[in-house]
Amino acid sequence: MTTDLVPVYQQYINPILAALRRLGGSASIEALDAAVIADMRLAPEVVSIPHKPDNPDRSEVSYRMAWARTYLKYAGLATNPKRGTWALTEEGAATENVDEYALASRYAAQARGASGGIDPADAPEPEPSDAGELHERLRSALRSEFEVLLAHGAILRSEVAATAYRRFRERFGPDILAGTDGEPLLVLMHGRGTKDSLVYWLEFKEDEELPRGFGSIAGGNALKFGIYQSKQGGWWTGTAAKQEPLTVPQAVERARLQRSQLLAGVRVLEEFSRSTARDYPSLQRAMQQAAPQVAETSWGHKYFSLLFPELLDDFHALPWQRHHLIKLLQAPADGRYANAEPFVRIARDLSVTPNQLCSVLNQRNGAPHEYWRVGTTIDGGGSDWARMRDGAFIAIGWSELGDLSALPPTKEGNGALRNQMAERFPGAANVITRKTQEVFNFAVRVHERDIVLAMEGRNVKGVGVVRGGYFHQPSDGPFAHRRSVEWLDTTEWMLPEPEGLRTTFVPMGKHVRNLIAVERRILDASSPARLDLGPARTPTIRPMSPLTGIAARVQAALERKAQVILYGPPGTGKTYWADRAIWELVARAWYGKEASALTDAERKQAMEDGAISSCTFHPAYGYEDFIEGYRPLADGRGVGFRLEAGIFRQLCERARRSTRPHYLLIDEINRGDVPRIFGELLTLLERDKRNRSLTLPVSREPFSVPDNVRVVATMNTADRSIALLDAALRRRFAFVELLPDYGMLKSASAGGLPLGPWLRELNERIVQHVGRDGRSLQVGHSYLLHSGQPITDAARFLEVFRDDIVPLLEEYCYGSDDKLAHILGEHLVREERDGVGRLIPLEDPSSVISALLKSFEGLATAPDAIAADDAAEGAGLDAGVEEEEGEEAASRAS
Repeated sequence: MTTDLVPVYQQYINPILAALRRLGGSASIEALDAAVIADMRLAPEVVSIPHKPDNPDRSEVSYRMAWARTYLKYAGLATNPKRGTWALTEEGAATENVDEYALASRYAAQARGASGGIDPADAPEPEPSDAGELHERLRSALRSEFEVLLAHGAILRSEVAATAYRRFRERFGPDILAGTDGEPLLVLMHGRGTKDSLVYWLEFKEDEELPRGFGSIAGGNALKFGIYQSKQGGWWTGTAAKQEPLTVPQAVERARLQRSQLLAGVRVLEEFSRSTARDYPSLQRAMQQAAPQVAETSWGHKYFSLLFPELLDDFHALPWQRHHLIKLLQAPADGRYANAEPFVRIARDLSVTPNQLCSVLNQRNGAPHEYWRVGTTIDGGGSDWARMRDGAFIAIGWSELGDLSALPPTKEGNGALRNQMAERFPGAANVITRKTQEVFNFAVRVHERDIVLAMEGRNVKGVGVVRGGYFHQPSDGPFAHRRSVEWLDTTEWMLPEPEGLRTTFVPMGKHVRNLIAVERRILDASSPARLDLGPARTPTIRPMSPLTGIAARVQAALERKAQVILYGPPGTGKTYWADRAIWELVARAWYGKEASALTDAERKQAMEDGAISSCTFHPAYGYEDFIEGYRPLADGRGVGFRLEAGIFRQLCERARRSTRPHYLLIDEINRGDVPRIFGELLTLLERDKRNRSLTLPVSREPFSVPDNVRVVATMNTADRSIALLDAALRRRFAFVELLPDYGMLKSASAGGLPLGPWLRELNERIVQHVGRDGRSLQVGHSYLLHSGQPITDAARFLEVFRDDIVPLLEEYCYGSDDKLAHILGEHLVREERDGVGRLIPLEDPSSVISALLKSFEGLATAPDAIAADDAAEGAGLDAGVEEEEGEEAASRAS
């Protein structure tokens, strides 16, 4: 039995008023408590729960009722005229029901300081941990951040949000859903290829009609909606592992079921909104009963929150609700709708809307993170805490495992680590598995912003935030596996609940009280009320590795000219390297870490904050898309035009409000009419003309390119050579050439054909026979890669050769079969009697590969071909061993 079963303080307020009226306006504490307990039908086992385990004389119920009376006193509705007696005031006698959560929030600060006027025996203790009131320091910080964010347009003003709510209700409200049926209902709710469906508005809509800022449900696959329409138009349900097709009538029935539950949920919320005593746990149960397949989904919660924004929060996933509630020092409830109560109450306390509070919390707290316990005791006695504290790191033992930097964060990586552990630290299998997980967690699962508790037993020595990736530092104390930490509090204290004892490194979270206690320590110990998520201030963090290769060349080019074009033949990884280089630069400039250490939440946040924008040039792409232009706008009176900023101007406006670099990725820059697209921007791009203003010809507004804007573009030289680019553009961009990288193919072979040597000779023939543009028309290595690894399957190679490479070569040869024969060889291009050449049938992998081996005779003796052959032979041997081991295991099992 826990105190979680006891109603919260606010829920006693109206019952106390009712009981006092029924008892003639005044009563003793004992009589009043008994009446309230009877009215609320509190079970004896709940009433008997002690407030403190070591003080069974005072129950948790009586303690919380004392708080409720305190709120009533400061609201002027009740008073205690003499010791042990409470009475209604004149105003209290005339008041039938109050909004108890609003009242408690309004007088929370006074209640926390209650003394003197309240009977000492009845006075509550200051700042109870689960009273629900907002910590005064948090209140001040949140209100201050709200003012700043509102002034900078980073959160929605209430009138803007109200307009969006009205539009959503007009499009998808209960009346609209109830009035639509059959296939139109299916399309209205789940239609693909339209921006007018409910699921599109919930997941993707971010424009003037429904601006960004109502909570995201992005991620996962379309099956999260229970039903989806494929690109081909068919309807599907099921799970990602087992999808099931639906006929249109079946899909309509599923949409009807969802519609009926959405309407039932709306009716529950409408009734709840009219209630004067809003019991959110009861709302949770009612919503689950009314909409069992919809209410506890993220998209269902977002639908309801857009219709009832005054009742629900904008955190549509339970982990996000839990994360922000713990940061607010509030205990999460069991369910999305029960969790809404503290958000709504705190928003009211701060005089903001729940939507605005959620936006402030997102800005303040970021994405959810983990809490970890790390032991500091040395085997054999002693503690390493002082070294960890002074060196700003955490560390664990098992140093004999060596450097774990290359350990992959996969099931296979965990298995390989377990094998190492079993070999070096033999013991019971269950112990090896458990300790392997601890080391794996430390080396792989921890991320920056995670909170760590350095502990000895139940005693907390320090609380810190992780500030760097894993690194290995042998010969420096007993523990070689390390992570850099910024210590936020180094005073010793004890966790409220024992957790993770007799372990070295484990996640915390079994007891929410512990996490709230941790956040309270951070709040009380830190000078700002929020964590500094910038680079660590200590010198002990492992320095980031310098950039190398293509990424380093991109970095150098951007430092020199601020814009660069990656150019080369098709399949050389231009877009891949542009994207990789940009993310590497963003990770280092925005988060002080390497890109490989970025969490999914950090990548998402960087995109939401506008660190990276991207576009693709094409013949129809114009100045109005890139800088600004008028766009058609349909309204009830007809079609008009509205001036809109293009992608580059929007990027510049975001960058102007920041000190960090912002990047634009332009794919296929040479496919657009570059002078027309860039317009006067060509002048402003130069480094020495950054921040210089000129007047835009359309809007007549001043415009400049901030110094922290970087442009990375790609260019396929098979379409257009650099020589044909606008001269002004060539002068303002640096150029990095990417050619086929045969090393990416390693020593792989497909059906006996060594891929690297074959591609190298193929490109040599292209350069020799195609003409002066041959260098720009080579075949890139990525054609022969799949998921980053070389193709080794003969059938897959045939598909790529027949469907990708051969059509490319035929285009290069402009119908000249002589050139094609010189490139592919006479064994693939043969001559018929009429003199017209043609390819042999490209259907059988072994025949095609055999013809290629004959046409590229030198491959058999090339050093890398021999290596490929050896690798293939070794792979076959390994496969044989695995098969024998499998048969032997099967034999033993039988």
